[in-house]
Amino acid sequence: MAQSFRLDGGAESLVFLTTEAGAPRLVYWGPDLGPADPIPALARLSLRAIPHGMLDGGERLTWLPEAGQGFTGHPGLLAHRNGAELVSQMTLRDADLAPGAATLVLEDAAAGIELTLTLTLEPATGVLTSCAALKNLGAEPLTVDWLAAGAFDSPHADLLLFDGRWTREFAPVRQTISTGLIAKENRTGRTSHHAPPFAVVGETGFGETRGEAFALHLAWSGDHRIFAERLRDGRIQVQAGELLHPGEVILGPGESYQTPALYMARSESGLNGLSDRLHPFVRDVILGGRLRGKTRPVHYNGWEAIYFDHDLATLKGLADLAAQAGAERYVLDDGWFRGRPDDRSGLGDWTVDPAKYPDGLTPLIDHVRGLGMEFGLWVEPEMANADSDLLRAHPDWILGDPGRDQPLGRGQYVLDLTRAEVADNLFGQIDALLADNAIGYLKWDMNRDLTHALSGGRAAVHNQTLAVYALMDRLRTAHPTVEIESCSSGGGRADYEILRRTDRIWTSDCNDPIERQAIQRGFSIFFPPEVMGSHVGAAASHTTARTASLELRAMTALGGHMGIEADLRAFTPEERAQLAAAIALHKTLRTDLHAGRTLRLEHPDCLAFANVGAGGVLVSAAQVETSKAAALAPLRVVGLEPGADYEIVMVNPPERPFAVMKRRIPLVKGDALIASGAMLAGTGIPLPVMRAGEIAVFRLTRIAP
Repeated sequence: MAQSFRLDGGAESLVFLTTEAGAPRLVYWGPDLGPADPIPALARLSLRAIPHGMLDGGERLTWLPEAGQGFTGHPGLLAHRNGAELVSQMTLRDADLAPGAATLVLEDAAAGIELTLTLTLEPATGVLTSCAALKNLGAEPLTVDWLAAGAFDSPHADLLLFDGRWTREFAPVRQTISTGLIAKENRTGRTSHHAPPFAVVGETGFGETRGEAFALHLAWSGDHRIFAERLRDGRIQVQAGELLHPGEVILGPGESYQTPALYMARSESGLNGLSDRLHPFVRDVILGGRLRGKTRPVHYNGWEAIYFDHDLATLKGLADLAAQAGAERYVLDDGWFRGRPDDRSGLGDWTVDPAKYPDGLTPLIDHVRGLGMEFGLWVEPEMANADSDLLRAHPDWILGDPGRDQPLGRGQYVLDLTRAEVADNLFGQIDALLADNAIGYLKWDMNRDLTHALSGGRAAVHNQTLAVYALMDRLRTAHPTVEIESCSSGGGRADYEILRRTDRIWTSDCNDPIERQAIQRGFSIFFPPEVMGSHVGAAASHTTARTASLELRAMTALGGHMGIEADLRAFTPEERAQLAAAIALHKTLRTDLHAGRTLRLEHPDCLAFANVGAGGVLVSAAQVETSKAAALAPLRVVGLEPGADYEIVMVNPPERPFAVMKRRIPLVKGDALIASGAMLAGTGIPLPVMRAGEIAVFRLTRIAP
């Protein structure tokens, strides 16, 4: 039953052609095609010549290509029964079509499988959601080795992937798909620092503001694989799916496996255009609108002030200083629980350390709340140290092969959450902690890669990931007002699926503003600023040992979910006043920042952003290394109303040392300028001479006509 169809939403149209055999084929993704029926014309336009030297049907690149249909690239399905390869030749059995959505059921009776493809185009943003579900109709077990959430037929060959490591997340890597297959794989059991499941493919030279580009994100917090492959006929396919370990998914008769969701978006104006679609999608669909209009409180986290050295008087003193600086949430980090003098012991025993807190957390919580701040707490429920009462009582609760040594990470083991008794124990401990204390926030950490993650002798990363989700969901149901932050040695667990059940992502353990400028730039493509944890660190960075000015540290943190992570006792009174002023500025801006557009501006020497909100615009240009030019080029600001006038003022104190130059621009002197949006996009804001490690920040206010 051939059933071709189109999806419309967000001023976009997608057209799929179907035949009796195989999954549908995407033949158009572009601007809305209007009321006329485009399918007959596109069916003719999409016919491709088939050269000699290939099968008569050519390469059948569908949304889920099958080797059994003659596709010789990487197939969308790899499965077997007891080692006998499954040859699939699926046919379309049923199609449920609705505005903006399609559910297609394909079947191969001889192979004993049923495949359901679900495609949804979000009406406001034009973001596509694709997932596949495979059901075993046979009498024998079916082992699934690979099932793609979708296979995108890309019209372009420029590929942007993301690399990185701990303290250097979201590092962009550009490649051209000239031949063969380019893949990014993650086997760490979390979203990962080095291979997060994000990709952009676009026309040659696409940038922040120009070029057609397609974004892909596999929303999954476990192992995954994303790849782009140039086929021998010249076409390019991009696939994404969960990376399954040998024997991890074996379907019994009637059982099903569903892929994580693959989210995709298209833009004709480069990466900024992708963010314009993805950010509101995250706000309204992934987060369900729960942060819309909700003030994101400024954090104080004391980790880099005290580490494991907990002392009530010291913590109260830090709370006093944090409140004076303008903090609204105080987070007590690692080291508060029983038997935790360092990171080698205590994990798993989530009760307050009586030696450090003889009267429990109540005295500190009462002090913090008395200062007008909410109290938050660090936890790492998925982990345990060997030196813990939990593992002394239950050594078999470790995720892994009992007959093998388990490599340690930060001195800890992973708990097998796939076992009900383990998940129940952890829920009970955290539930009691939240019930007995006025805690409004959990910083949920996960500091260890998974290695030979087995449960009951079977690979278990898939089930462990689902169990983490289930534990979070259970706690959120029991304590619906408690917010959760996703932290995994910084940004090691940053994806849309974890964000469905969390309210903030700790972007990186690195608070060095030079590094943070680049980290936050990559992060901002896919995530809006209100979920981006961005803290003012110490003058000498905890992770890089580089010294940076308070001005650069504060202005770098200004545009996200702002916080402080430093020993405020080491700040001079002048520095505390400067920090308080920066936080006060953030508070005047955050309603706009956390609901508006984030634009990455292009400049030959600076890393620059514009945050465009209904009430104003914040523009920053950070000089992260010595400029190649003696004088900086003006900063062109896109995203403004061309015909509107804007008043421009410089946020930074105008008489700072870097402002000393032979001729100072009026903005540096403290003067305001007025210019139209067209002028600012075409000519730009003049920048002062800056040395490496300096930043210029401007506030633009639209002048009412």
